[in-house]
Amino acid sequence: MNTIRSVCVYCGSSPGRDEAYIKAGHTLGRSLAKSGLRLIYGGGTKGIMGAVADGALKAGGKVTGIIPRFLINKEATETALDKLDELLITDNMHERKHSMFEKSDAFVALPGGIGTVEEIVEIMTWAQLGHHRKPIVFANVKGFWDPMLALLEHMSAEGFIHSAQRVKPLVINDPEAIVAAIMVAGSSVDAPTEGVRAVIDKM
Repeated sequence: MNTIRSVCVYCGSSPGRDEAYIKAGHTLGRSLAKSGLRLIYGGGTKGIMGAVADGALKAGGKVTGIIPRFLINKEATETALDKLDELLITDNMHERKHSMFEKSDAFVALPGGIGTVEEIVEIMTWAQLGHHRKPIVFANVKGFWDPMLALLEHMSAEGFIHSAQRVKPLVINDPEAIVAAIMVAGSSVDAPTEGVRAVIDKM
């Protein structure tokens, strides 16, 4: 039985310098909607964040935005947020990330900055520690994540990733292929999809 019902997308609140990044956001959002999967994301309505949400909404999908109160005027507009069918406002970044984890059955990293890297690395860390087995995807649009993937390989080669079997992110170059890959990976996941609050809160 497939355990994938909702997918968390981490990505930049800026558009980046290549239009392919925005296009990838629209494509992924649309693909999630057409597959009946709920989009869980950081609530921003600008940049790639906005593109993912827009793609999902225009295709009739369900979108949950989770955003800290202090970022509302920086990463979003109240008018755009009204279009989401679910909006959760947190007090801080920690609550935002925890809520995104709890509500998601898989994770995708589109191009983004330091915040995007921090979020997907934390999810990989939790996987390495055995706290979840949810699919993790690097949407490697135009090779954006190549340096990051090379660093992970270097860490492993140098003996710093001791539970590599638990951290096997999918690397998908074509945004159109992401949802199908997640669904296949999700069909083999036998761990609970719910987060363990007592464990995560200690991290």
